[in-house]
Amino acid sequence: MTDYDFSTRAIRTGQEFDPTTGSVIPPVYFTTTFVQDGIGGFRNGYEYARGGNPTRTSLETLLAGLEGGDRGFSFASGLAAEDTLLRAILAPGDHVLMGNDVYGGSHRLVSRAFIPWGISLSTVEMVDLDAVRAAIRPDATKVVWLETPSNPLMKITDIAAVAELAHAVGAIVVVDNTFASPYLQQPLSLGADVVVHSTTKYLGGHSDVLGGAVILNEGDLAEKVAFLQFGIGAVSGPMDAWLTIRGIKTLAVRMDRHSSNAQTIAEKLVGHAKLERVYYPGLPDHPGHELAATQMKSFGGMISVQLADGPTARRFAESMTLFQLAESLGGVESLVCYPAEMTHASVKGTSLEVPDSVVRLSVGIEGVDDLLGDVLGALDRV
Repeated sequence: MTDYDFSTRAIRTGQEFDPTTGSVIPPVYFTTTFVQDGIGGFRNGYEYARGGNPTRTSLETLLAGLEGGDRGFSFASGLAAEDTLLRAILAPGDHVLMGNDVYGGSHRLVSRAFIPWGISLSTVEMVDLDAVRAAIRPDATKVVWLETPSNPLMKITDIAAVAELAHAVGAIVVVDNTFASPYLQQPLSLGADVVVHSTTKYLGGHSDVLGGAVILNEGDLAEKVAFLQFGIGAVSGPMDAWLTIRGIKTLAVRMDRHSSNAQTIAEKLVGHAKLERVYYPGLPDHPGHELAATQMKSFGGMISVQLADGPTARRFAESMTLFQLAESLGGVESLVCYPAEMTHASVKGTSLEVPDSVVRLSVGIEGVDDLLGDVLGALDRV
């Protein structure tokens, strides 16, 4: 379906009607095992649910199609997806280079689980290409890992330029595309080797299903990921896969609304007396604005703001109504997060530590005037 519009592909890819009944929605396959036509005679390749399930296959086909990759793999969580991918690439003695503003859980995974295994990790200002070039170790760097927009400071990285630097030494470029979603950004087309997602966020879109994904093109790495997905077994269940598929069908219309709401709110917050800074790539004075405009369809639904100090930021985060205080992001409802003590608490004391004066807003698809009133009202109270 590559010739169709994104919205059409999001609804139709991997979603053929049920040939037995004509059901427009394919059934959810609640089964752990499959009858064989004689020993080793698998029907359509299905043997046992850890190795494959038709509902999961539908989701994986859909994910690959939307990101422009050959293979998609669905996992029980975003971190399960990342862990499996890193196991497929790394061996003791290898080096991982991450941006200094990645999701705290991704950094924690490498620093707490892979470093004891013999992997080295360093972080760098990924928007500074000279710094990236200097940080890459030609004899050891196997993975260059970046987020754009980054979490939570909304930095924009030049994917094509970083890919060129990494590929010069044979390193694999992984882009966490969770904040943008495939509707707004296509990292594989910009030179990345692998895309990862927490499908819990914008792809699922309704804060009701946990999941993760790896998307890449055919080759040895894809085969290794496929084996480890089966061999380790952190796969998504059929209901989780179905809920994610259902969410993806409205991804385009939701992302348009997330983006327009966030753009409106960010513009209204610029210059507010209680705010030191507004982090949103859709603002003309954002350092990555022009680059984001070339890499992204629009600028997404995530905003971060910096207040005078930590206590003020905490009061602001705790005094909102429509923006509910919770971790995660990307759902239809608006959420507010205090990264220093929530999503990024695990990186305190490292180069990824988030200033305690920063608050992150996941702008939902509610009425924009209602959301703006909630933010401004909370600012009045701090």
